Amino acid sequence: MDQRLFLKRYIDEHQNLFQRVALAIWNYAELRFEEWESSKLISGILEEEGFAVERGIGEMKTAFVATYGTGKPVLSFLGEFDALSELSQAGGTAEQQSIVAGGAGHGCGHHLLGTASLAAALATKAYMEQHGVVGTIRYYGCPGEEGGSGKTFMAKEGAFAGTDTAISWHPGTYTSVWTAETLANIQASFAFIGRASHAAAAPHLGRSGLDAVELMNIGSNYLREHLIDEARVHYAITNAGGLSPNVVQPKAEVLYLMRAPTLEQTKAIYERVKNIAKGAALMTDTTLEIRFEKACSNFVRNYVLEDVMNEELIAVGPLSYTEEEHRFAETIRQTFSEEDREQTMVELANLVENPGQEWLGQLRHKALIDEMVPVSKKRTLLAGSTDVGDVSWIAPTVQCYVTCFASGTAFHTWQMVSQGATTTAYKGMSHAALIMAATAVRLLHDPDLVRQAKEEWEERFANLQYVSPIPNGVKPAPMQR
Repeated sequence: MDQRLFLKRYIDEHQNLFQRVALAIWNYAELRFEEWESSKLISGILEEEGFAVERGIGEMKTAFVATYGTGKPVLSFLGEFDALSELSQAGGTAEQQSIVAGGAGHGCGHHLLGTASLAAALATKAYMEQHGVVGTIRYYGCPGEEGGSGKTFMAKEGAFAGTDTAISWHPGTYTSVWTAETLANIQASFAFIGRASHAAAAPHLGRSGLDAVELMNIGSNYLREHLIDEARVHYAITNAGGLSPNVVQPKAEVLYLMRAPTLEQTKAIYERVKNIAKGAALMTDTTLEIRFEKACSNFVRNYVLEDVMNEELIAVGPLSYTEEEHRFAETIRQTFSEEDREQTMVELANLVENPGQEWLGQLRHKALIDEMVPVSKKRTLLAGSTDVGDVSWIAPTVQCYVTCFASGTAFHTWQMVSQGATTTAYKGMSHAALIMAATAVRLLHDPDLVRQAKEEWEERFANLQYVSPIPNGVKPAPMQR
């Protein structure tokens, strides 16, 4: 039997299991480093299927590594399962409707991501058993991608050592091999401690932490003019100092996320932001406390693996959708602004070499993009970050996007949460599992491809060495509430 047919049959036969897993994780909607039920569910299934599971990797109780087989090559599937705060949303509806006020929701599709990688690992194992194929496959249960850089903490502990190739994917609005590189980032919290006082009777006795936060933010906004175009600086005030305007706010805190194409550039921005914070503390006569939370490296492409995955993607073929699925996607698109609906086209124009206005015009009117986007060799920088970047510095890594959402759907929105519990999302999830499993089986059968990918990786990193962007002593931390 053709290897793709075997893998597809396995995934199809276990489709009910994978959909139940994805929906359960969607319902759990657990935040970073608190994915207790999600981690338990996936690791338990892997254990039942004969994988050896090691839990509590990198001081993260929800991180685990599941291993099957022996010998080379060692192929690693990356799974995620964390949700986002303030995105609770009912599924399968085109109306914004939270399930739990202020609750979490899967606004980045990680319930699909982790489940598809699970399906790929199990399908690959079944193929190896059936055909007597030698090699090792691993499933990495990676918590806290959203604002936690779980993989970076795992990498710091050496969890990915021995990996020959890492394979992953991400739910999206089109289907293609991931050909973009990403930004490195650093996240840190800045707390200003002053002194409370009556804001009217004795303002001169107070020292305002909130004033310091506001001054820091103003300074950082002026800094933006003097950064490279690709850099990003974001912040969120996590503690404004209280609810009473007639009290000088004695403490306030702001969380900063800084990004740039390389880690060295990001570190330089971080130093400048720290200087701004020190200046704000001086101006307000407050005490500054800085807490480094997390960081991640930029993602580095591997062209050999991209070609392998692209060939498997083409061989597997495109997705198809029912009329009902098309109608729901179009209904969802009616909730977008015109600018939102155009965003996918903007991404594709940037991603594809010579995309052509006719081709983009054909896709522009599709609620669900059901054709494969051609792979591109041109250098593209994605204005976002992923802790998969740290894995790519340790071993050759490849990823793909697969259509799970209506064209124009923005990440981290209620619309993405809603669509994550639909048949369209599950179809994309199964499709991604098949593409990843087919890529893995291809590499198991052709170790020369693994060798070529490693040679390219070694050439790319000939004068570079992976150093964890997370300083010693920094621990993974759940989201502050």
